[in-house]
Amino acid sequence: MGIGKSKTDPCHLSVPWGKSQSVDTSQSHQTSDSKQSEDISLRGDAVCSSTAEMPAGEQEGVEESPEEDTEEEVFLKFVILHAEEDTAEALRVQSLLENDFGIKPGIIFAEMPCGRQHLQNLDDAVNGSAWTILLLTENFLRDTWCKFQFYSSLMNSVNRQHKYNSVIPMRPLNKPLPRERTPFALRTINALEEESRGFPTQVERIFQESVYRIQQAIWKETRNMVQRQSVA
Repeated sequence: MGIGKSKTDPCHLSVPWGKSQSVDTSQSHQTSDSKQSEDISLRGDAVCSSTAEMPAGEQEGVEESPEEDTEEEVFLKFVILHAEEDTAEALRVQSLLENDFGIKPGIIFAEMPCGRQHLQNLDDAVNGSAWTILLLTENFLRDTWCKFQFYSSLMNSVNRQHKYNSVIPMRPLNKPLPRERTPFALRTINALEEESRGFPTQVERIFQESVYRIQQAIWKETRNMVQRQSVA
């Protein structure tokens, strides 16, 4: 009983150790039990009173947190789809486009939210941005997921009129995928060649603000329509 009580109530000091030795066994048991019941009752009352005295804002804090965490969605300029081994290279290209050419905001696939299905992240990335950049490196064809990404992106651009010409293959400086090894479906699209002298001109010609505004307006209209349907 003593060990069990010490585990349940390690700070129970209602009966001093010096006095408990001078009391007979039956009386000590009765006193201990009554004291324990009284302490449990007092602790229960204290918890209830502290909850009742807690300000309304703090009591409802858990329920209000989702509203506080809610952030307005942003339609991105571009998303970079890449092999897992090319995360560093994708970050470099993202920085190049954002800082040197002012094409922002953008994101790489590795930065998409964790804890969600890859297909959901892919759909959000492609439909939540104006352009989909396929980072064509030697690692790209080794990754089955990358193959699925570019086929899905191409189908999306074909099935949705406003997404026409939104898929941009790009050969970066580091370990670019040779043209002869590039899938036929991607060879039909003019790729961005970072090592080419005409790269800056290609970037300016592809990433036009007017095209972005059109896609952004369609994205907002589609999102609002879905929200109205969910409410109805």
